[in-house]
Amino acid sequence: MRVMKFGCQIVSECNRGDVVFLPRIKLATSDVNLPFVLNRRQFPLIPACTMTQQIADHVGIYLDEPAFSHGQLYVALSKSRIPNHVKIYTKTSEVQGKLLNNEKYFPQNVVYQEVF
Repeated sequence: MRVMKFGCQIVSECNRGDVVFLPRIKLATSDVNLPFVLNRRQFPLIPACTMTQQIADHVGIYLDEPAFSHGQLYVALSKSRIPNHVKIYTKTSEVQGKLLNNEKYFPQNVVYQEVF
């Protein structure tokens, strides 16, 4: 038997404790380059880890692998009251780390087009 809807409880201040249901949505491709129409059903969910209401004086971010999306990194960077008190450690690899002949470090911006 397939799951046809998710029951979710609201945890934010507005409507806290209310239960809402998210239905599976039928989607079809509109790509004219495909010789067929791809139909699928999915829940309108995006995996996320949040701490939206927590702010700190000092924030340390450990990026052992690229952030899921630039929005995820933006939220992590915005959690400090003092921008100069944010420290980021990026593990150097083929997709992120130190730029050649430069003292600057970078994280890779990963965007999964399937989400859109």
